[in-house]
Amino acid sequence: MSLFAITKLGVPRRISAARLAATVGILALTLSLVPAQAADKKKPKPKKNVDLSANPLGNVASRQPDKELYDKAMIALKKGRFDVARLDLQTLLNTYQESEYQMRAKLAVGDAWFKEGGTAALAQAEAEYKDFETFFPQAPEAAEAQMKVADIYYIQMEKPDRDFTNAMRAEQEYRAMIDQFPDSTLVPRARQKLREVQEVLAEREFLIGQYYATRSNWGGAIARLQTVADSYPLYSKSDQLWLTIGDAYTGQARFLQTAKNLSGAMRERLEQVYLDKAAAAYDKVVTRYPMAPHVEDARDRLISMNRPVPEPTEAAVAENDAVEKSRKPMTFTERTLGLVRHGPVVGEAAHVGDPTMVSPKRTLAPDLNRENMQIFAAAAKAGQPGAAPAETVVAKPTGINEPPRSDQPQAPLQFENVPSGDSGTGISASIVSAPSSAPPKPADDPNAVVKSVATTDTALPAPEAAAKAPDQVNDIKPGAVPAQNTATTTDAKGTKKKPKLDQSDEASSKKKKKKGLAKLNPF
Repeated sequence: MSLFAITKLGVPRRISAARLAATVGILALTLSLVPAQAADKKKPKPKKNVDLSANPLGNVASRQPDKELYDKAMIALKKGRFDVARLDLQTLLNTYQESEYQMRAKLAVGDAWFKEGGTAALAQAEAEYKDFETFFPQAPEAAEAQMKVADIYYIQMEKPDRDFTNAMRAEQEYRAMIDQFPDSTLVPRARQKLREVQEVLAEREFLIGQYYATRSNWGGAIARLQTVADSYPLYSKSDQLWLTIGDAYTGQARFLQTAKNLSGAMRERLEQVYLDKAAAAYDKVVTRYPMAPHVEDARDRLISMNRPVPEPTEAAVAENDAVEKSRKPMTFTERTLGLVRHGPVVGEAAHVGDPTMVSPKRTLAPDLNRENMQIFAAAAKAGQPGAAPAETVVAKPTGINEPPRSDQPQAPLQFENVPSGDSGTGISASIVSAPSSAPPKPADDPNAVVKSVATTDTALPAPEAAAKAPDQVNDIKPGAVPAQNTATTTDAKGTKKKPKLDQSDEASSKKKKKKGLAKLNPF
């Protein structure tokens, strides 16, 4: 384009040369870029290698509206804005019913209520998790939802001496989680939580049983403690539990000694029944919990009862040793903080072993009372004349490391008449052998401390007559009057005077003169 043409386009005539040169350069640059842009429009755009139809959950940079809502809700949930997160998730559920985020959004709504906390929020979270299990029962996240339901009751548990409703519900939910989802990766955690919950429940029943035992309510104590022993074998105080059961049966045996309406034979039979039950409880401590702290107390009780002390098996020792070592030792700080914290202290719960999945039938005090009535009736029937004789138990010889026993029945003592001699009453006592119905006497135990002494049917010698007492001798013969000092003196007027008292013969000090400070004493 020439200078003349530019002038025709309306350029002023009075324009400087520099300004005109700059204008011409700009126009030339613009005209040179036009062909290049036209060439770029004709070239096809390169095709992207990203498949936009892929799963949006697979880290795809997608701008779909359902994913936008889900990501926004997750950010709000992470920052603690639970109401905003629930609003976005509910919008996603109501608007995009065919979205692939439906399952995760439903579970996230329950998580929002769960993280918010509080009684009302946790109740709403439980309802959301239950709905998730109803709509998506085959999803892998269903196990997570059931685990969260159990955790809701776990975090609300009270101490053993408080309300135990939440502990009971937590036990039920953890059992349901293990039964419904046995292949889930959350099962080991659920089993440990179940052990801790059962530790709290067992501690509650044990405290009640101990209270009954201190009040000598043996039936109530045995009922509570037996329920714990049957339901929670992994309880940290199981050895002390069985010791208390044995002591309760021993207390019942001592109570029979004060009963006045029982005959001697019936009292002995009843005592033997309760002592056998006490020995069985002590045996349980030695055989089932050989590594527990109170096993030596059980051994001492068996020895004091003249009962054999059993030996635990190697499998029982290994099993109980593993359980005791898995318990976490409680420090002083943890015990102190446990007094002020809301929930219970579960550090002593076992970390190995199978928790109880099905609770057995509870032992009730009325059932024990009926059992005691049957024991009394059987003991009374055994004492009747037409009843069959009770079975005689022959004691087994003691082992190498066992103490001597005296549980073998002794032969009764009997009296018989013997010929009288020249002096004596003609009746003497002798020790005779046991009746023919008694069991044969076992051989002497080489480990026995006291050896048996053979007895013979030798009559005792007649008692000697007592020596004759000497005759009684009296210094004063009957009818005699002791002499008295009647000597009197008369003065010049003829008045009689009493003789002076000989103070040397008096033992009293009333007639003696007082000396020193004793003169000031008016008494």
